[in-house]
Amino acid sequence: MITVLVFGDQLHRGIGAMLDAHPSTHQVLMIEARDKIESQTWHSQRLFFYLSSMRHFAEEVRAAGFHVDYRLSSSMRQGVTEHQREYEPSEIIATEPNSYNARQLCSALGIRLVRSNQFLCHPDEFVEFASKRKSMKMEDFYRWQRLRLGYLMLDGAPVGGQWNFDHDNREPPPKDDHDRWPHPMTTVYDDIDADVLNDITPDSWGAHPQGQWATTRQQALMRLQFFVDSVLPMFGPHEDAMLASNWHLAHSLLSPYLNNGLLLAKEVVDAVQAAFDGGGVPINSAEGFIRQVIGWREYVWNIYWQHMPAYRSMNGLNAKRALPPMFQAGGHTHMRCMSSTLQSVNDFGWAHHIQRLMVLGNFALLAEINPQEFTQWMWTSFIDAAEWVMVPNVVGMSLYADGGIMATKPYASGGAYIDRMSDYCSGCKYDRKKRVGDDACPFTTLYWDFITRHEEQFVKNPRVSRQVYAARKLQDLDEVKKRALEVLALVDEGSI
Repeated sequence: MITVLVFGDQLHRGIGAMLDAHPSTHQVLMIEARDKIESQTWHSQRLFFYLSSMRHFAEEVRAAGFHVDYRLSSSMRQGVTEHQREYEPSEIIATEPNSYNARQLCSALGIRLVRSNQFLCHPDEFVEFASKRKSMKMEDFYRWQRLRLGYLMLDGAPVGGQWNFDHDNREPPPKDDHDRWPHPMTTVYDDIDADVLNDITPDSWGAHPQGQWATTRQQALMRLQFFVDSVLPMFGPHEDAMLASNWHLAHSLLSPYLNNGLLLAKEVVDAVQAAFDGGGVPINSAEGFIRQVIGWREYVWNIYWQHMPAYRSMNGLNAKRALPPMFQAGGHTHMRCMSSTLQSVNDFGWAHHIQRLMVLGNFALLAEINPQEFTQWMWTSFIDAAEWVMVPNVVGMSLYADGGIMATKPYASGGAYIDRMSDYCSGCKYDRKKRVGDDACPFTTLYWDFITRHEEQFVKNPRVSRQVYAARKLQDLDEVKKRALEVLALVDEGSI
């Protein structure tokens, strides 16, 4: 018998090595590795989702007639060795793993890798795309993806006459009716889910799940249909908005299932295309969502493989601050934007892309938190996290620690952007318009200090040089720098 080793983020019968597997010729090996589970203090919902989805997939494969060796081992290496000794398979194969370390392990163990079809652009195809360009931007990649995959295209041109509808999808939050978006689906958890909840280590943190996350493919497909039918039509306009009273807005909440294989990118985008073709979804909503999946998500995936393993250690701005207390379990902050976003992470193991980039990431950038510490926190805290997700998004996009590989400028802002795109600033202890004083917004203070700290580098960047010149003209710049030191001291103390 041939053994198919299935990793916990490849939970789909149609992925790679499982695609042609048959119960008469193949058996399945799945391993819960204790060293990984115990290596970090995970968010309870991340741990629950990972383990319960694995155990449910094992049952699904058993029901299809496969023999499944589901092992609880000290490590992946030990689990494979134990399986070989007990079952003596003719060969062990696996779909190309989604992490660099897992591929290294497979190579060391002599496991034959089958090409992955879990993503819409294989790294080999990305290399071909990149080799034909002197410079590369996500927008270029996105248009190339649209052309070759055919989504939202008509006779070789983009439907609607333009490639993206960003300008229609940047509306601030509405003044009222914050419950206009449908509440997410929930699931009544079964015995497998209950067993996993009982098995979760007591040192995990965050609220336990209350049915908000699917753990089977059937449940994930129901959530996809719910999103397409009930949420997608209103997805676009407030895509970047943030509200203290609503954690989900019109976001799909499908990223966990895309990232662990319960859903495939093609079936998700096909469903969105079909809904648009049926006339029930406006172009800005359909295009905005499709861009996130075939553009941004696939770009992040391929940037990871282009630059690993060096990428995860990059620290181009030499940021050295340890992860502040507010990010740790039980942490606190008077900054309403940070408090609200961190509460969402605590309650759901999730926050949407603007909260990640322009609140959490923006603060980590301005406070110069060490990229590797912040990446580790994001990786252990978010239900949809994976190394390939977090390394490019944090090291590259959020913290500009890769020197510009991922982004053409640092995504830094003061309190004005957060005020425009959220309701966080109303009632906050701090005034987003103030740079100095005890009630000055920490984002605003740290923004101008950050720009001046790196002015020699940033003045050479045409996308940020204007801010450098503006900072030099501030009459209270010395006071701003002094206040910035006070702010950072309060951050380190956990009293900001």
